[in-house]
Parts: sequence; structure tokens; C-alpha cells
Amino acid sequence: MSEHVLFLTGKLAEKQLRSILEKIQPEFTYTVHQLGVKVAALMTTDMIARRLIDTFGATRIILPGRCRGDINALSQHLNLPVERGPEELKDLPMYFGKAAHKYDLSQYNVKIFAEIVDAPHISIEAILEKANYYRRNGADVIDIGCLPSTDFPHLEETIQALKQESFTVSIDSLDDNDLLKGGKAGADYMLSLHEDSLWIADEVAATPILIPQKHEDLASLNRAIAIMQAKNRDFIVDPILDPIHFGFTQSIVRYHQVRQQHPDINMMLGVGNITELTHADTVGMNTLLLGICSELNINNILTTEVSKHACRAVKEADVARRIMHAAKEQNTLPKHIDASLMALHEPAPFPYAFNEIKELATQITDPSFRIQISQEGVHIFNRDGLHSATDPFDLYPHLNVKDDGGHAFYLGVELARAEIAWQLGKRFNQDQPLNWGCATDSTEQTVDLHAFKPAGSTLKKP
Repeated sequence: MSEHVLFLTGKLAEKQLRSILEKIQPEFTYTVHQLGVKVAALMTTDMIARRLIDTFGATRIILPGRCRGDINALSQHLNLPVERGPEELKDLPMYFGKAAHKYDLSQYNVKIFAEIVDAPHISIEAILEKANYYRRNGADVIDIGCLPSTDFPHLEETIQALKQESFTVSIDSLDDNDLLKGGKAGADYMLSLHEDSLWIADEVAATPILIPQKHEDLASLNRAIAIMQAKNRDFIVDPILDPIHFGFTQSIVRYHQVRQQHPDINMMLGVGNITELTHADTVGMNTLLLGICSELNINNILTTEVSKHACRAVKEADVARRIMHAAKEQNTLPKHIDASLMALHEPAPFPYAFNEIKELATQITDPSFRIQISQEGVHIFNRDGLHSATDPFDLYPHLNVKDDGGHAFYLGVELARAEIAWQLGKRFNQDQPLNWGCATDSTEQTVDLHAFKPAGSTLKKP
């Protein structure tokens, strides 16, 4: 039995929905049914249950993306699968593409070592707090960073406290005594050992991360690898990633050389030398570095959040490793898998062209303002007309809200969001915060699609 899809919509969107479906030319047959409501977003599942008498032989029903109510209850009532489509009609082609390619982002191959670099100077309580923050953002291992020529009297106690809280722990130092104490205290990993300090690995059970005896000395690294392999011990190899203009490109070449010489060993990439020491947004850097890890089968990274601009490094790496894993498993480019790494820009920021917005504006017969953006700028319209600008201040004289403080405040907030979205090339949806991907933690209350959409942020009149 071939699939027949019923699309439910409102009066304003019906023409556009039909046009988009004609362009898509889907493999299934379909019916577009206008349910007698002007704005599709005002449709509810209870309304559909009352008004939808004929399902037109559908095997599946797709509702407008902003339709409120319990779709499971509606599905049971109609005895048909029911789902919400995208919030914007222009996203229907991508919606059906995603339906055919659902990516599993629960899987990854790269462990994240998140370093607490100032551990000697902070309390155990503060270390535990930071460790929990890193774990929430995706860290697998908490790396306790020691400082040169700095006492760390609570080193052992710190590691034991972390282990009691079920953390996996690494001790990070260039001092042999710190590494030995950390290993004996129960650390799972040691950063970093070289050819002359491998004796420490004989004293403790911790897995060592191996580095060259001298910077760029791959011969000494190869000897250390051979020693550990002869002892049948687990180890991780870090050829050392250098900062830009201080050997970055050559260090990438070293990683490639080590992987060619040792196809099966575990490796680590210290991404902090790029994210911390380059003043640029870190989300792109982490994405590219995790892409390198994916290609070279590097299954561990060491990252930090010391510089304020790198404050989301762990979360960004967590998202990037999952996307890269999914792309590699599906043998596809890391595109259209997940939008969380699209912090500043988006692939389709302007779903509607200016002429389409003008056509929609001619159909509006109520006083409520709609705000949309296109490549040309910010547009606001209601039954009294359409006004466009690239500076929201130019729109104020047309709004007639000088005696309505609450409405003016609301429109100010929404127009400011629209201006930012237009300037950056981001998607703008009225009454919704801009989506900054994994660059922020959302502070907005999640809208429950089982309930009616909360009213906009205006002051209530007495």
C-alpha cells in the first residue's frame, strides 16, 4: 500500500503549502486540507479532532509545526500516525530529507579530557564543582592540572574525592613526583610520560599518555611506544599540537606520520593550544579539530576553558565529536546532521523572500504586528500596512505605540532580535529567542507543545 499524506493547514498558508509540495514532487501522494482557521499556528489538536471528519484515505497526517496539543491523543482518536511538520513551510524539503536520514548522536569515539588547570590553587569543593560542570557538558575524564614549582598539598585527597564521586581522573604534570603521587592516589591516566620517565608506569596502574622526550622528537616517542608494547601495557600517544605560527601545520603532519607508522595505537590531540591561543570563536576550531580526529582515528582530546572566549570548549567538542562520528558512520559530509554547531550563522536564514512577505502582508486583516526578515532587511506588518528597514529605529514612527508602553517594549525586543538575526544571517521566529546552538545554555522556558503557546512578552494592561 502506497503512502498517502494528509497535510492540515490554515487559509493563509494553503497556497504556499501547495506550491512547495508541487516543487518537492514527493514520492508519496498527498492531500492538502484547509481546516477553516486563518492562521495555521492557531490550530490545536482538540480543534482538529472536532473539525476533521474526512481523513481522505491518508496513511499519515502532518500538522503545522506550531500546532498545540497532544498529538498522541489525536493519533489515537483518528487511528492514524500524526506528527508535527517544521515550523516554517519553507523547511518542508529539508524536513522530508531528515525523515529519510535520522542520525544517532548518542554515539561517539573520542574521549574528552577536560583540564582543571588551577587545581593547586583551589579547594577540593571548587574542584568538584568544576568537575561536575565539565561532566554535564560532556567530559569523560577530569584532568587535574599541576603547576610548575607549585605545591599541591591536597593532590591525593583531590583525586580520591573525585573517584568517590565516580569521576574518571587524570593527573597532568611534568614533575615525576606529582605523577607518581597521582597514580598511587588512584588516577586513571597520567599526562605525560616520555622515554626517561616510563619507570613511573611500572609503579602504578594508571594509563600513561606518552610524549616525545624532546619536542618533535618522534624517534624517542617511537622508542617509548615500543617499550610499552613489549610490556603489554595500555597507553595513549600525544605527538603535541602546536599553536598557530609556532609549528601548527607541522604538528598536524606529525600526527599523520605517527598514525601511518602506528595504525592501531590510541592517540590524543591537545586542542587547547589552538582554542585557547587563537582569538576567534572556538566552535569552528573545535569542529575542524574533531574532524581531524575523526580522519586520523584520534580517540582522545585534551581541552581547557581558561580563556573567557573558550568558555564553551567542552560542550562544543562534545557536539562536534558526535556529529563527526555520525557523518563518518554514514559516509557523508558533516552537513545537515545537527544545527548545534551553527552558533552565528545558518544555512537558510531567510526562508521567505521579500515579495513573499509582501504577498502575505496583503492578506492580513487584523491589527496584530507580524515581524519577518529577508535579505533586504526587517519587515513589520499588520492590516494597516507593511514597513521595512535595516535599522529598527526607522520603524518606530509607523507603529503608533507611543501611548502603549507594554506593546512598545515587546516590539522593541522582537525588532532587536530581528535586526541581530538579519545582520548575522540567522533564523528569526517571532516570539522565540534566537538559537545560538551549543554556544549558550538556553535560559528560556521550554514551550510545551501539549499546551497553548504563552502570550508574548508584553506588559499586562489593568
